Amino acid sequence: MQNEDLDRIDLRILQVLQADGRISNLKLAEAIGLSPTAVLARTQRLHRDGYILGYEARLDPFKLGRGMMVFVEVLLDRTTPHVFDAFKAAVQVHDEIMECHMVAGGFDYLLKTRMADMAAYRAFAGQVLWQLPGVRETRTYAVMEEVKNLTRLPL
Repeated sequence: MQNEDLDRIDLRILQVLQADGRISNLKLAEAIGLSPTAVLARTQRLHRDGYILGYEARLDPFKLGRGMMVFVEVLLDRTTPHVFDAFKAAVQVHDEIMECHMVAGGFDYLLKTRMADMAAYRAFAGQVLWQLPGVRETRTYAVMEEVKNLTRLPL
């Protein structure tokens, strides 16, 4: 199923679920204006076809000791499939790395990390980051203020 296969009702279901992933099927049906049976069938199809990847609670990183966000540019020493594969596998096992994106431009990967503080980041950099396969150079950007952080996609 491609985006052009979604009708306005499907898009509305996705929009409501993005705003409240815990909404009951009955409340969702009321919001959409369809029967609960019809909404359930559409929601199941959206899951099955991969439009809905899952549900999760958004947690407060400050209350959980991960209040410092740090972005890291990573430049690899070689850009070969083996080095890319080794790097990608290595970042999967480190929970401090929240996101890892291969990018086009002056470096190879952009990491989003969460730490307790700068001392925790320093330890992470020395014990994990600089030990990742193929890392030649890193540039660190500690976030001073989070201005916008959305998880909802525009529909």
